[in-house]
Amino acid sequence: MTGSTTLVNPADETVIGEVPHASADDVDAAVARAETAQRGWAALAPAERAAALRRFAVVVDAHVEELAQLEVRNSGHPIGSARWEAGHVRDVLNYYAGAPERLLGAQTPVAGGIAVTFHEPIGVVGVIVPWNFPMTIASWGFAPALAAGNAVILKPADWTPLTALRLGELALEGGLPEHLFQVITGRGSVVGDRMVTHPGVGKIVFTGSTATGVRVAEGAARGLKPVTLELGGKSANIVFADADLEKAAAAAPGAVFDNAGQDCCARSRLLVERSVLDRFLELLEPAVAAFRVGDPRDEATEMGPLVSAAHRESVAAFLDDSARIAFRGTAPEGPGFWFAPTVLLPERGDRVAIDEIFGPVVSVLPFDDEADAVALANASEYGLSGSIWTRDLGRGIRVARGVRSGTLSVNSNSSVRYTTPFGGMKASGLGRELGPDAPLHFTETKNVFFAQD
Repeated sequence: MTGSTTLVNPADETVIGEVPHASADDVDAAVARAETAQRGWAALAPAERAAALRRFAVVVDAHVEELAQLEVRNSGHPIGSARWEAGHVRDVLNYYAGAPERLLGAQTPVAGGIAVTFHEPIGVVGVIVPWNFPMTIASWGFAPALAAGNAVILKPADWTPLTALRLGELALEGGLPEHLFQVITGRGSVVGDRMVTHPGVGKIVFTGSTATGVRVAEGAARGLKPVTLELGGKSANIVFADADLEKAAAAAPGAVFDNAGQDCCARSRLLVERSVLDRFLELLEPAVAAFRVGDPRDEATEMGPLVSAAHRESVAAFLDDSARIAFRGTAPEGPGFWFAPTVLLPERGDRVAIDEIFGPVVSVLPFDDEADAVALANASEYGLSGSIWTRDLGRGIRVARGVRSGTLSVNSNSSVRYTTPFGGMKASGLGRELGPDAPLHFTETKNVFFAQD
């Protein structure tokens, strides 16, 4: 071990614990243990692996409240959101518990015999998760990877490791083999880098900034190691004049201020058809004012604090004298890393309309027609998520096909369902998570030819 991180409750700035930093040697030892555990796990009958994952899900279900309270203290998530997140981990485990018995190969007719394909587990998978959704994003990696017969080493973010550590304990309580699912805390520059370069780690799943994702991809490429990368976003929420403006305006605050805007899918660019811009802003202002920012322990709270003082400074730096603020919501004063929801009216080329702020700040930009809306939505290096509001079905289809984004929603702000694929285009990442095919991304396809003579 090489030092530690002091954990701080972002709602009141009290110290809640210390978490040790692992060394590169610790990672090496964990990989060696994982390799042994994985061989035994892969040798189990598919039904046995499925049953083990269901037992893990049962244990998580019994500890939903405990996990939620940990997330409230460590991450500042509102308790209602945190309970949903813990339940989501349970649901993801249950969903992928069905996969071991459904990793079906194929039989291909060929001359002289038959060819059969098998989906072989990669071996040891490294999952590196961010601080914004510590539980949910971790489960998107470890559940399908385990279902496919792999071992997993999970590295949580420095600031928010508590739920990951507890999930590692609950996996053992649920009966997963020892060392099959290990959680290692430490610096990304040490633990993360060693996971990326270790020859015994066969795949990396990384969620974080685009800049760091590029470095992960570069390191993995030197070992010809596959990666799944879920990176940044500057998603567009497109509102046409024929939309239900009241519904779109009421939903817009949650689309960007949920988790205090610390969400790669946050609809942080609100594109509104010029002819209804003034009316939409009239509807949006009271919706922003009513968005409840406060104590994460309060059941009525919709938005908690930012995760740290350093991150609050980063968000605040975007609101310099050049920022055109239309209106703001409210936030508590006193201890805690609070930041009021903010609505800006920038020009298209302004930094706040282009860069990922990762905080509760939304830029409202007018557009002239359908073609302009699509062009403006695509005028970003990112392409992760987004929404389209219109009563015209044909327009909804055209715009959804025209916008270069991996996950879109029409007349809704939904981004994530564990039953459907999730991931980005352009600088928002590589590969897809979730959905029925996710376990296949943790396998290698082997073709075996059987000669008939």
